[in-house]
Amino acid sequence: MALSDGVFAIAITLLVLDIQVPQGLDSDGFHEALRDVLPNLGAYAISLAVLAGFWRDHRAIFHRVRLVDADVIWLTVLGLGLAALLPFPTALVSEYGDEPTSVVVYSAAVASLGAVHLALAVVVARRPWLHGDAEPLRNEFLYAVDLGVMVGVFVVTIPLALVVGPAAMWWWLVLVPVKVWLGRKEDAAAAK
Repeated sequence: MALSDGVFAIAITLLVLDIQVPQGLDSDGFHEALRDVLPNLGAYAISLAVLAGFWRDHRAIFHRVRLVDADVIWLTVLGLGLAALLPFPTALVSEYGDEPTSVVVYSAAVASLGAVHLALAVVVARRPWLHGDAEPLRNEFLYAVDLGVMVGVFVVTIPLALVVGPAAMWWWLVLVPVKVWLGRKEDAAAAK
């Protein structure tokens, strides 16, 4: 858990390193530089939300794990590697957001990270000897649907970006009402 927490913390920290305003600008240059940094702030906000969600999911999965096996280890390392990679596609989207390839690379990275987390959750759920008498995830089905929807949205963005270009990023907004609805369903299931 400590390694995972550290990787997510470093990845989140690396996201902010591209956000800066040059020194020594006059008033017009300063305001132009602030406008130029807006795409970086948007990409940062999206990636922060993505990484925070995956970090939360990772902690939820491992909260119940008492033992690990080779599959859990390699899926964890793969997931952490993808989380650590996310600052690169974030920089692509912030600097070259008008390029469909940037949207494709970002979407592929997030979809891959989600698929690894989904696979990890399935492995842990199907191997009771890994969690012993630990309390199960609140609602494994809703949890899997949540991850599956995220993967699906980002996978659909890949061909969509190739057809309609960077406007495909607007498709990501589908996740907002879906995640709110799933969160309410999970809360209702937990209250029972």
